[in-house]
Amino acid sequence: MTLRMNTTPVDVRIIRLPHSEGLPLPAYTTAGAAGFDFLAANSEAITLPPGARALVPTGLCVALPAGYELQVRPRSGLALKHGITLPNTPGTIDEDYRGEIGIIVMNAGVETFVIERGMRIAQGVLAPVSRLNWQEVDTLDETDRGAGGFGSTGH
Repeated sequence: MTLRMNTTPVDVRIIRLPHSEGLPLPAYTTAGAAGFDFLAANSEAITLPPGARALVPTGLCVALPAGYELQVRPRSGLALKHGITLPNTPGTIDEDYRGEIGIIVMNAGVETFVIERGMRIAQGVLAPVSRLNWQEVDTLDETDRGAGGFGSTGH
């Protein structure tokens, strides 16, 4: 069975703040990319020594349609080459948030890393959100795994 992504674009309203002027809007780099790249909109370089973290501005505010979230994820190239990650991955931009999107970046590498203006620092993925209704019960159905967790399956 072949799964295909929904290729019908979803309209998302965006405001560019003054400090993002001159930078391109986030974009998909290939036709099959699930995520688009967020760019750093910092006015000065941000130096991250090993173990440090910083909130990197994007200069963008969005209005997501009802029923969607924007997931913020690390870029695999930065993670592999430099140990740069996002400590709260995936971060969630809720549909009712209207402030600037900021990316919490952490240097888990062994060398100082510098974030320059315009650098691709994270990926964004638009995702549908399902809401739940809790149904409080006295028992749950039995499974082979039961209550085993944290490596209990042997993998």
